Amino acid sequence: MEIESVRVESSVWVGKKRFRALLSGWYFSWTELDKKNREKKTISVPIGEVVAVAEGRVEIQPQKKAEDTDRDFTLFYVKRSSRGGRIWTLGRTQFCCPSRDLRDQWVAQLKTALKTHCSSRPHRLLVFINPYGGKKRGKEIYLSLVAPLFELAGISSHVVVTERANQARDHILKKDLTGFDGVICVGGDGMFSELLHGVIGRTQQEAGISEHDPTVMLQPCDLHIGIIPAGSTDCVCFATVGVNDPVTSALHIVIGDSQPLDVCSVHHQSTLVRYSVSLVGYGFYGDVLAESERHRWMGPLRYDYSGCLVYLCNRSYRGIVQYLPADPQISSPRDSTRCLSGCRVCSESTERLFPHSDSCSSLYSRQLSQYSIESEGEWISVEGRFRCVSLTCISSSCPRSPKGLSPSAHLADGTGDLILVRDTHPLGFLKYLHRHTTTQDQFDLPFVEVHRVKAVRFCLPPDGDYDDEEREQSISEEVLEDPEKLCESDIEFSKDGSQQYLAERQKEQEMKNERKKREFFCGPCCSKPPAVSVWNCDGEILPYTEISCRVRGQLVRLFARGIEDDRDAQKCNEGSRNCKGRCVLHT
Repeated sequence: MEIESVRVESSVWVGKKRFRALLSGWYFSWTELDKKNREKKTISVPIGEVVAVAEGRVEIQPQKKAEDTDRDFTLFYVKRSSRGGRIWTLGRTQFCCPSRDLRDQWVAQLKTALKTHCSSRPHRLLVFINPYGGKKRGKEIYLSLVAPLFELAGISSHVVVTERANQARDHILKKDLTGFDGVICVGGDGMFSELLHGVIGRTQQEAGISEHDPTVMLQPCDLHIGIIPAGSTDCVCFATVGVNDPVTSALHIVIGDSQPLDVCSVHHQSTLVRYSVSLVGYGFYGDVLAESERHRWMGPLRYDYSGCLVYLCNRSYRGIVQYLPADPQISSPRDSTRCLSGCRVCSESTERLFPHSDSCSSLYSRQLSQYSIESEGEWISVEGRFRCVSLTCISSSCPRSPKGLSPSAHLADGTGDLILVRDTHPLGFLKYLHRHTTTQDQFDLPFVEVHRVKAVRFCLPPDGDYDDEEREQSISEEVLEDPEKLCESDIEFSKDGSQQYLAERQKEQEMKNERKKREFFCGPCCSKPPAVSVWNCDGEILPYTEISCRVRGQLVRLFARGIEDDRDAQKCNEGSRNCKGRCVLHT
C-alpha cells in the first residue's frame, strides 16, 4: 500500500475539547470542532517533523515521566517558536481516543508512517563534547537539552568528552566507526573543524585518494556531521541553520535533515595544509588572529581587543591574487539573493558537480575531474596592496554579523566568494567593517571587489623585500618548539649545520621575546610593520604565506536543511500541501 493512499480519521479529545484527527499522506492534523460539529482551528504537522509517538501520557521535561492509560497517546513533534520560525522547540500534544483499540490503531499507523517517511533518520551517533569551548557549558548543554531528545527519538549515542586538541579528529581517523550514522560535535567552530578533517580524511583514505593533489576529485563523505552550538561564535551552525540554538540543532539531527556543504582545500605546493568552510583570510583577519594569540588570557574578549589594535596599525600588504572565475550566468555574489532551504542554485549544482556519480568508478571520476580542471577556464591575476584578502564558501554569518562576509554565498554550489579589499584610508576601511553589522552593502565601496570563484592562488611579488624570516616565520617557530618537525618543513640544511642553525634561531627567539616584553604596553602599532601577514584558516594560523585553494563542491553533509525562509513558512501555514513533509508546523 502506498503511503499517499493511507488515510485514518476519527474523533479525539485534547483536554476537554473535541477534535477530528486525520492522518493522510504526508501529514497528521487535528481540527477543533464546536458543539455543532463546525470546524475551528486546525493544527497540521508533517510526518517528517514528528519526533516520536508514545502510548499513554508521556513527559520528558522537566524530567521524564510516563503514565500508562488505556485510551491516551502522546505525539512529539517540531514546533516553530513564536520568537521566530527558525527557532525550533519540542511540541507535545496528548490525545484521548474513544477506545483502547482506536488508540492502538493510531499509534501503529503513526509509527508505520514514521518508518515509511523517515528511513534516513539516524539511529546511532558518535558524539564529541568539548568541555572547554565557549562558556565551558558543552557537557551541561548536551546532558540537559540534547540527550533527552535523542533518547525520545530512539537514537543511541556513544559520547566522548575530549581532553586534548585534535582528539576528535584522531578518533574518527583511527577508530572503528561501523554502525554509526553520523558524528556530532558539541562545541564551537574549532570542534567542527576537527570533525570535518576527520571525516574527509577517513573517506579519502578508504577510497584510496590522495588529499594532497589539488587536481583530484575528492570522494564525497557519506557520514553526516551534526553541530550542537556551544562555542563563542558558532559561525558554521548559524550559516547553515539560521540560529545558534542547541534544541533547534538537536531536532534537525533527530529528524535526519541533510544539507550538502562545500569545502575549501588549502594547499602549499603539493601538500594539503587544511580544509576550510567559513574563512581563509590574509591581512586584517590574519593579523587579528595572530595578535589575539598573545592575549588568550582575556578569553573571547581578546578578539575585540586585537581587532582594535590591528585596525589602529593601519596595515596593508602587497600580494598577487590569481583566481579561476565561476560561471557568472549561474549566480553572482552581487545578485542580492540568499541561499535558503531548498535553494535552486545549489540543487541544480548537484548534477553539474557529479554528472557521472551513479555509473562511473571513482578512478574514472578522478580522470574526468582532472580533464575538467585543466580545461575549465583562464586564471585572472590581480596585483596590488590589500587590507585583506578573504575566501569563504558560505556566508559566514553570525549573530554579530547577520549578513556575514558574503551575504549571497551559497552552501553547496561548488564555488566560493573571493573578497579583495585594497589599501585605503582608515575611515574607508572602518566603513567596510561596520557594514558587516548593518544591512548596507559592504561591497558597494570603490576599494572593494568580490568574485565568485572555483579556485584561488596567492603569492608574494618577486620584487618585494622579504627576508627568509618573514616568508617562513611560522615554520621557524614550530621547529624551535619541536625539532622533529624540521624534516616536515621546506627548510633544508646539512646535518652538521643543524645544531648551529637551531642555536642561532634560539638566540633570535630570545631577542624577540625581549622585544615583546618591551612592546606589551605600547602594542603592535609602535613596532616595525611586517612585510607579510599570516593566513587565518577557520581560526587557525597557517604556516605558509604562498598558498592555493580549491573549492570542493558538496564534499560533506550536515544534519541541517539550510536557513528557512520566513515567507515560505507563512505560505505553508496558510495550508499548502505540496511540500512533501518539508513545510512548517501550524502554530
